[in-house]
Amino acid sequence: MFFYHMFLAVSLMTSLRDFHVSSCDPNCADKPKFNTLSLVVKYGDPTSANCSACQKPKLETPDGKYDLVNTTLSWKVDNLTEWNPNIMCYYNIGDEQCSTTLSVTVYQPPENVSFSLANHTGPMFEGNQYSLQCVVQNVAPVEKLNVTFYRGDKALAHFQSNKTGHKPKSDVFTLSINTSKEEDGAHYWCEARLLLGSEGPQPPPVVKSEKLTATIYYGPQLKMPANPEVIQITEGDFLNLSCLAVGNPSPSYSWTLPSDVSPSSNVSVLTINSVNIEHKGQYVCYISNSVRTVTVNFTVDVRTNYIPYIIAVVVIAVVVVLAAVLMGLVHYHRHNHMGHYSLKNRLHRPTQHNAGLI
Repeated sequence: MFFYHMFLAVSLMTSLRDFHVSSCDPNCADKPKFNTLSLVVKYGDPTSANCSACQKPKLETPDGKYDLVNTTLSWKVDNLTEWNPNIMCYYNIGDEQCSTTLSVTVYQPPENVSFSLANHTGPMFEGNQYSLQCVVQNVAPVEKLNVTFYRGDKALAHFQSNKTGHKPKSDVFTLSINTSKEEDGAHYWCEARLLLGSEGPQPPPVVKSEKLTATIYYGPQLKMPANPEVIQITEGDFLNLSCLAVGNPSPSYSWTLPSDVSPSSNVSVLTINSVNIEHKGQYVCYISNSVRTVTVNFTVDVRTNYIPYIIAVVVIAVVVVLAAVLMGLVHYHRHNHMGHYSLKNRLHRPTQHNAGLI
């Protein structure tokens, strides 16, 4: 009786085993399944994954170790150093192999990102075209590399690497720009970003270059537009001629003045405190730097000031009139207020005393 029950138990186990094996579709519809669709791992970091199948699976891997519990296989590696690991979980059905490969992306952020002007050193000149260059060194996978050029905080352009490969590679990106004086002192730079998808690290790995400060040379530009009209001014007035300009490098000034006027030194504003007739004529201001020279012309017309002469004539006339009036008054006073005396009449007038004696 005992042997009979033992026989039944062994037969049942065999049947169950046969049933389990037969649960795998002979056409490999029941492929092994990993617990994740893909892995994104930084080079040298640890990682792991599990694989389950309808029967005991096997694992093909160049790195790491694995444990099998029933029909679930656990794989892990402490230090992933394969750039393109092929992790395959499989089982055999007769002579056929039913397998699933786990997608593993091994990445490395750029070792260095540098920024420069391509084939140019020194300052840039307004209105010229230059090439900005961003060099990204030793990044993997390079096809996931995205590069952005910046001026200040403004993104200028985005580029995606056209290279492919699992191992680290370097790539160079260029951007052409046309310069203007408004960009003098601006900061240009670039950043390299690895776009590894939702399975990758968030936010994505980013490496930035150092900033390049642009020096833009441009010719002198007047701060105030020149006055093309003739400057009418009167003798004795204040004359102020300005040709103040901005430029890089800072401009210098020189003047050509009328022949009778002493030349002025390196000043942007010419000042004459009191003009006279010799200041009449053409004034030319030359504004120069290493880019170009700009000229500004002033025409000055000095008019005679007749007011002092009129005042002098009036003063003289008043003085003459006053003198004439004064002389008339003196003459009148002498003629009407001084008495007329006769010495003869004074001697022959009888006195009262003498009349009594007669």
